[in-house]
Amino acid sequence: MAAGLQRDLTVSGDAAEPAAEVHGLHRRFGDRAVIDGLHLRIARGEFVALLGESGCGKSTLLRILAGLDPEIDGDVLVTPRRAVAFQSPRLLPWKTVWRNVILGMPREAGRRRAEAALAEVGLAHLADAWPRTLSGGEAQRVSLARALVREPDLLLLDEPFGALDALTRLTAQRLVADLWARHGPAVLLVTHDVGEALLLGDRVLVMAGGTIAHEVRIDVPRPRDVAHPELLALRTRLLAELGVGDG
Repeated sequence: MAAGLQRDLTVSGDAAEPAAEVHGLHRRFGDRAVIDGLHLRIARGEFVALLGESGCGKSTLLRILAGLDPEIDGDVLVTPRRAVAFQSPRLLPWKTVWRNVILGMPREAGRRRAEAALAEVGLAHLADAWPRTLSGGEAQRVSLARALVREPDLLLLDEPFGALDALTRLTAQRLVADLWARHGPAVLLVTHDVGEALLLGDRVLVMAGGTIAHEVRIDVPRPRDVAHPELLALRTRLLAELGVGDG
């Protein structure tokens, strides 16, 4: 393995330039090919939702795009300005909220910048709080602020709402939609929730057999209602592709 090439896309300011492009990507774990000849292009400013069964390679693909898994074959080009939010917020318990937001950034990234990002997610009043005092939804919003503060051209979201209760999840979905509309990064959202994918995505991909097996484009205007006839039809199609009856 590790015969592949991952490199940063040249920043030219060209709106037609992709945020990420993948050609012939392979990733094996022992004898098992988790990703097998995958091709993908994510345009700048595009919101892409990625569905698939557990273990199909969704999170592996996201980690590769994040630069966290170099053991690949194939060609991966990604904008250098990218950020990740995982299902677990991964906050350091010995650092206050604002210090968690700028974790790993240059020293000049100070409290003011952290507070601006926290204000975007509605948590400016918790800048001095400790992670243990936060609710699950608040901790996930801190994770989003930590991604936002890096001003990414590509935002990678690995099931960021998976551990939230239903009402908090709806609030978090609306927040991500608003932040995307305001800042305009490309987004790759890994999710198991077909409804979530349809509400948020410009394009929904289904991963199976180590590659992108199915794709639908969504032209329904935002904000969307899951009861929209076109979304209901797309939901049925996607559930069929996932091998799940619409019931």
